[in-house]
Amino acid sequence: MTVFEHALSAERFSRFLNWTGGDRDAAIALYTSNVLLSETLHVPLHILEVTLRNRIHMILAQEISPCWFDDERVQRNRKQMNMLAKAKQELGSPEPPAPASLIPALTFGYWTAFFGPEYEDLWRASLHRIARTAGGRRLGRKQFSSRLGPIRKIRNRIAHYEPIIHSNLPQAYADMLQLIEWLSPSAALWCRDNSRFDAVWAMRSPEIAALP
Repeated sequence: MTVFEHALSAERFSRFLNWTGGDRDAAIALYTSNVLLSETLHVPLHILEVTLRNRIHMILAQEISPCWFDDERVQRNRKQMNMLAKAKQELGSPEPPAPASLIPALTFGYWTAFFGPEYEDLWRASLHRIARTAGGRRLGRKQFSSRLGPIRKIRNRIAHYEPIIHSNLPQAYADMLQLIEWLSPSAALWCRDNSRFDAVWAMRSPEIAALP
């Protein structure tokens, strides 16, 4: 075992060795590609999460109240309610948290829960206003949820330093950009200008193509 492998742990590096048939140099190249691609996806994930939560907050604040998150008509998902309670607890203030403090404290999972089927009525009534196509057409809830599910899984794997190279990363990146463009065309333009994904993907380890 090399010093680098020892730093990663035999268990973690063994997956990359298995993928390359025991070729250590190829395994290190594959590991490197995984880390660099994970790094590049932080940019679109960052912009997607920030724009998504801000658009949801803006619309619900207009439709219900600035503290819409305390309205029982909005909270229809038990796990989401637990996430809200945990965020409030972690803020540690004896006073009810202000939206400016609470909104960024809520997890990506909390925000993506708004696209579950239990929110279809709220989506039809108001949440559809968070986004539009380039031509100004209204979007359906499922047009978001079908993309957000796989993106959330990749985000969680990146957050826990797990391999993502077996996923369809170009499709995930394209879906991130599409969602951002629907939410904020200017944010999508910034993201494209500042993202390194395409460049790093072009230089990826060739072993990625052989992954199961």
